[in-house]
Amino acid sequence: MIFYRAALLSVSLLVIWGAVCTAKIAAESAPPTRGPIGNPLERFQECEDCPEMIVMPPGSFMMGAIPGESRNPFTFYGKDGYLGVRGPDEINIIPSEHPRHRVKMDILYAIGRNEVTHAEWMACVDAGGCSHVPEHSVQTLYGQVTLGTDHPVINVSYLDALEYTAWLNSLVGEEVYRLPTEAEWEYAARAGTETRFAQGDELTADQANFSRRATEHLRGREVSLPALKNRRIPVPVEDLDAANAWGVRHMAGNVDEITLSCWTEEHLGLPTSSAYLSLSKQQSSCERVVAKGGAFNTAMDGLRPASRIRPTLDRRRPYPGIRVVRIFEVEK
Repeated sequence: MIFYRAALLSVSLLVIWGAVCTAKIAAESAPPTRGPIGNPLERFQECEDCPEMIVMPPGSFMMGAIPGESRNPFTFYGKDGYLGVRGPDEINIIPSEHPRHRVKMDILYAIGRNEVTHAEWMACVDAGGCSHVPEHSVQTLYGQVTLGTDHPVINVSYLDALEYTAWLNSLVGEEVYRLPTEAEWEYAARAGTETRFAQGDELTADQANFSRRATEHLRGREVSLPALKNRRIPVPVEDLDAANAWGVRHMAGNVDEITLSCWTEEHLGLPTSSAYLSLSKQQSSCERVVAKGGAFNTAMDGLRPASRIRPTLDRRRPYPGIRVVRIFEVEK
């Protein structure tokens, strides 16, 4: 009798475990719903031409870099660029990534599962919402390479991105789509982690599209990283094992991602995501914005969630792209 009960219990546990696994697989492979729902980590696509979105869970995070996190030997110093090479005993701190501080995410939002693709951008152009037709090719050592419709859109600026989000809002009839602030972007990129990258302390060429050559240069020319690749171009948004724990893809590498936030020489230590949004709305005279995530030509160090660069508002290059957010209350 005892043996029978034990066997029955084992079978029951196997059935339950199988049901859990089946449900998990079904949830991960389920198509996005139509329209925003607001449940954490749920996927949705609000309209035919809207990007696919993932709802971010509520919470808080430590924004910025841990001292010593960067493996870049150069010291950055504001508008003058590189100040010099760090000595062996100097604390490795890039001023623009500090001070590290906690930010409470007090705005419920969803972020694009992928970078905005060329096809998604051209839908805006074809509808008359976007005035800029971006060049969709990259110059390499082997000539000009034309990219496909599922590659991220490139050669777009912050000002171009404002037209794209305005067009999305016209499709849904509400002012709910915009670029992310750098706090919203970094929260989504970290996905609850505090390591150098959401995937750990190192990245592989299967997880992110970045430059082996630039990475080797920062670590010393004698360093060889044969496991990495020099792809030299962006990859389609569905390529690679590029999702973090929250399902957001290519937050590290592929293309730099332009944010709504104005550039500052160091973090201002704001306590909430709404404070970062308010500041971005007040700074109408800023000349540069923050871009995050690194690109296909960037060293691994520049793909850290804490890393920041500062393109001008009208800068169009083959490296920057965009990702959008969708908020769940109309912001005033």
